[in-house]
Amino acid sequence: MSEQSATFGFRDVDPAEKPGLVRGVFDRVAGRYDLMNDLMSAGVHRLWKDAVAARLNPQPGEVIIDCAGGTGDMARRFARMARAAQLRRGGADAAIHVIDYNGEMIAAGRARGGEPEISWGVGDAQRLPLPDACANAYCIAFGIRNVTDIPAALREARRVLKPGGRFVCLEFSRPVSEGLRNAYDLWSFKAIPAIGEWVVKDRESYQYLVESIRRFPDQQTFARMMREAGFSRVTWTNFTGGVAALHQGWAI
Repeated sequence: MSEQSATFGFRDVDPAEKPGLVRGVFDRVAGRYDLMNDLMSAGVHRLWKDAVAARLNPQPGEVIIDCAGGTGDMARRFARMARAAQLRRGGADAAIHVIDYNGEMIAAGRARGGEPEISWGVGDAQRLPLPDACANAYCIAFGIRNVTDIPAALREARRVLKPGGRFVCLEFSRPVSEGLRNAYDLWSFKAIPAIGEWVVKDRESYQYLVESIRRFPDQQTFARMMREAGFSRVTWTNFTGGVAALHQGWAI
């Protein structure tokens, strides 16, 4: 890939073209996105998301950004956890802002109903409609690989976090063993597009999603990118042998 191109699955495209291509994918899958996640991961994505929410540890009164938040899976977890802590010891309501580039995904999330702490908006991870140092925590789950300029999105996450703010990113990653990589490749390239065709009559979108996973940086490379964006104390935790990884950093 040249400096003048962006990845779209296994293709290299003009950076100006990628947002529209990605928007088209999620326009098509928005209505059944959560069902597809269950089918593709046999429900394991829910355990990964629970672990991420526990690591973020939402608290009463906090401002939390759920970037590329889609239908609000993570935001609802954060709201429930912050409210449970509020019931134990009091404090103000948390404010959880779901921001997603795709209006269809936001509409699907709104249609499911929401917790009172959650607000919804369309926005770009590379240019968030938020002031500097406004948030206690920032989460992006299964979204950053779809961003045109990942370093720009990381810098923007760092910008909106208060000093001491915490950043968590859940993303598909690189399995740590060759055997698992081979099995995962077989599942990904054979089964997932076929499931997409069967469930939502859209093989092409799920072919892109699989390919985008393969083009995403491995754990060490993404950790280095986080440090370059200004995050400190960067760590990662592999889930399911590295099929997914939770990256964490601090705005210090």
